[in-house]
Amino acid sequence: MTDTIPIRRALLSVSDKTGLIDLARALADGGTELVSTGGTAKAIRDAGIAVRDISDLTGFPEMMDGRVKTLHPHVHGGLLAVRDNPEHVAAMEQHGIGAIDLVVVNLYPFETTVAKGAARDEVIENIDIGGPSMVRSAAKNHAHVAIVTDPEDYALVATGTTSLDDRRKLAAKAYAATAAYDSMIASWFAFADQGEFFPPTLPMILERPQILRYGENPHQQAAFYQHRGPALRGIGQAEQVQGKELSYNNLNDADAALQLIAEFRDGPPTVVIVKHANPCGVATSETLLEAYQAALACDTVSAFGGIIAVNRPLDGATAEAMTHIFTEVVVAPAADDAAKAAFRAKKNLRLLLTGDLPDPKRGGFEVKAIGGGWLVQTRDNGVPADLKVVTKRQPSEQELADCRFAWTVAKHVKSNAIVYAKDGATAGIGAGQMNRLESARIAAWKARDAAEKAGWPEPRTLGSAVASDAFFPFADGLLAAVEAGATAVIQPGGSIRDDEVIAAADEAGLAMVFTGMRHFRH
Repeated sequence: MTDTIPIRRALLSVSDKTGLIDLARALADGGTELVSTGGTAKAIRDAGIAVRDISDLTGFPEMMDGRVKTLHPHVHGGLLAVRDNPEHVAAMEQHGIGAIDLVVVNLYPFETTVAKGAARDEVIENIDIGGPSMVRSAAKNHAHVAIVTDPEDYALVATGTTSLDDRRKLAAKAYAATAAYDSMIASWFAFADQGEFFPPTLPMILERPQILRYGENPHQQAAFYQHRGPALRGIGQAEQVQGKELSYNNLNDADAALQLIAEFRDGPPTVVIVKHANPCGVATSETLLEAYQAALACDTVSAFGGIIAVNRPLDGATAEAMTHIFTEVVVAPAADDAAKAAFRAKKNLRLLLTGDLPDPKRGGFEVKAIGGGWLVQTRDNGVPADLKVVTKRQPSEQELADCRFAWTVAKHVKSNAIVYAKDGATAGIGAGQMNRLESARIAAWKARDAAEKAGWPEPRTLGSAVASDAFFPFADGLLAAVEAGATAVIQPGGSIRDDEVIAAADEAGLAMVFTGMRHFRH
């Protein structure tokens, strides 16, 4: 296996012409013979650089609208021949096959063609055949051939020689490129062409923009990957304006905050505070500052070191208020100069600007790793079609508004989830317990603790609405909410003991509505 090899002959065939002429000129000036196809050959020739057509090499013209041009022994023999294998060398001499030392290929723009909404026939025509074949041949024989699939790597070969180390790296990158390309095609056939929601094989193309310092804990390694191609906007596309590098936990918690604040993107000014992927305070109000103050009051202890998300451009007064406690990340659609200035004194605080907030009704998949496989499901973007009042007492207009608010927040709380809300603000949140009764009790305790810290005469659970992410299997969880002072309840219903729970609500004088839809979040 040779370490450094000269590039005596290079085959160039690219859809993306970025940097092509500079590379071709550098190679030609160094004595490399250039061979090319179709539009690439024309671009090189128009620049005044000598180039041979691929048909001159193969002895066959490009045919069938360019579908057949590089699929020939004079191409693949020149790529696959092991140069220090006597039998391979003899075969090359016998059949007049010349060695090719470098292939520069980027593939037909299949992804772009699909993204622009092209008709099916145009999409099919943009499935590259010869390109991936040359890439794979050259990459397999990287001991003797360099393969370049990305214009960013042109500098590695422009000198006219290649090192073995570079050829290995280029080969690895080339196989990743063809794997991604084939995955895009397979995805299009499965989802767009055949309409299969869960195909037998699920192709996923993930690209790594960032290696993280560590994972959930310092002894774990981690990286951030995002889906290739046109992506729905999310935390991965946010612009980091200031602050130290984002960690695994920062990204996970910031995503949770963004998913919840997106539920209120068309509503009044709203602030979400998240800790360990659970909301600990959510509020809407006339201004962001008032909403922040109300959200913070729900749980000032958990908010320390938390993530804040807002649904409006961040202003200076609200940003200044946020600096009074330690905050890891602030997520906002935008921020004015005063807000940015307020945060500059907190050099470690990360400010992420998302632009438009995601659409909470958007589709897509969620993927979770388990031992030996992956669980894949559609996003929880369900909205109850109707709310059914099941008690004797109808909820008031304010109770119904608080029910809807609490239900929206509960969707983003780990199960078992109980959320008390009053006047557009959470009063207490119980998350992640093994039974619903304990979640109801914890949420009520948090509300009492918040009242004591704020100096309020009573907790905000008095006169509140309470949401449960799944049905009450027994009346005990409901009675705990009654004890906390709730006057209205929203829950999915569907328990075999619904009649018992409804009777308990009627006896307590509650108004209760069923959604017919649960929101488990594990």
